[in-house]
Amino acid sequence: MKTLKILVVIALVIAVSAFAIDRVSDQAVSDTGYAVGDIATDFSLKNVDDTMVSLSDYKDTKGFVVIFTCNHCPYSVAYEDRIIALNASLAPKGYPVIAINPNNPKAYPEDSFEHMKIRAKDKGFTFPYLFDEGQKIYPQYGATKTPHVYVLEKTTEGLVVRYIGAIDNNYKDAKKADKKYVENAVSELLSGKKVSVETTKAIGCSIKA
Repeated sequence: MKTLKILVVIALVIAVSAFAIDRVSDQAVSDTGYAVGDIATDFSLKNVDDTMVSLSDYKDTKGFVVIFTCNHCPYSVAYEDRIIALNASLAPKGYPVIAINPNNPKAYPEDSFEHMKIRAKDKGFTFPYLFDEGQKIYPQYGATKTPHVYVLEKTTEGLVVRYIGAIDNNYKDAKKADKKYVENAVSELLSGKKVSVETTKAIGCSIKA
């Protein structure tokens, strides 16, 4: 009987410890990356044309649409034409697209820098397609999916995060997307309004470390 009681106590201690560890782990995850209202730091990443690109290079913009995306993910591929269209629509208004590939090419060779060059040329990307070498930038943002979008507004205090999440609400069919989160967020910012939908769930492939 005593042995049974001891085993029960040990089991309870292990269970409580595991729960505590999970809570700490969840808290650590939730505290990483940017939240709406945070100031995003600049970066310097290599573009597919072999130049280095920083947000500070863009002197006359009102903000940015930073999109973490890649070559291989079916979700990213499904959104490529829409990302091109977003840049065509929003860049002239002061919100250009900056695409960043966060994946480790050792995990997915298709996402290598050389394959990025090929993809950008084949699709006719009209925006920078940058390689997060060493995977240093996506953790700062807190991106977890491809695609994962961050709308930044340029202010006197810095680049303020105004929206985080998905491009729209239907990755399968652009014509059936009736909630265009990124377009709406930028439109509201340009009108001097507060973004009405500040966060949505990013739908896509997990970023490969």
